[in-house]
Amino acid sequence: MSSTTPTPPPSSLTERRKTETRMEIARAAAGLFVRHGLRATRAEDIAQAAGIAPRTFYRYFATKEEAVAPLYAAGAQRWVEAVRAAPADAGVLDALEQGVRHTLTPGVGVSVSSWEWVRTLLRLAEATPSLRRVWAEVCQASERRLGEVLAERVTRAGGSEDRGAPAAPGSADNVAVGPAPTSDPPPSPTFAATPELRFAATPELPFVATPELRFVATPELRFAAAVAGAAVRAALEAWAAGECPVEGPDGPADLALRNLAALRDFPWGR
Repeated sequence: MSSTTPTPPPSSLTERRKTETRMEIARAAAGLFVRHGLRATRAEDIAQAAGIAPRTFYRYFATKEEAVAPLYAAGAQRWVEAVRAAPADAGVLDALEQGVRHTLTPGVGVSVSSWEWVRTLLRLAEATPSLRRVWAEVCQASERRLGEVLAERVTRAGGSEDRGAPAAPGSADNVAVGPAPTSDPPPSPTFAATPELRFAATPELPFVATPELRFVATPELRFAAAVAGAAVRAALEAWAAGECPVEGPDGPADLALRNLAALRDFPWGR
């Protein structure tokens, strides 16, 4: 590193390294699960594949199933960020659809070959209660994250209108200002499974802007986020359960878009 290159604070650098280590372990776990199956893979095998000691593995994850949670979360984060990045004038449904296209279209968010890893990991989650819990927790957390993003979009799009302005105490607006959560929500849902494998699967909506510009979802927006998340998650799981190619009318992106289209009259936080 050049002497002119800014050096991150130790805590920031430490956290970055921890995150990188978690992802390395997650990719090693996913590779072993796909090649050998969940039951035949031990935590010690994952540690060896990741180049770490077993005790180091257990400092990051309590079980072997939890080791793939960062991959699910990475895919979910990609979905959330894609929704956030949609044009400011796009409505909620349009933003969700653009997020789906960016995240689930083969070759755009994830390489075509990586999608077979996604299929295998989703099938393992369906067949294994312990891994299904990890997947479900990530999806639920993703709904909260998506909810925050949708609330942000509603707030910014509303401008001075009643619906978009910060809500006064006791107001029934869908977006209001409140104190920031004391801790971040659990890892996002959605997932990824090889170095570049990413897979998205759940969103959330309603939120309230906080002093730190965090947004808290109202009950209506939470419901909307859960509906959108279920639409995408169901599409991914339905595709994984079959043998259809990742591209085409029965691929994950197309299935998710069809599910969302069926919700075109849904009151997205209105």
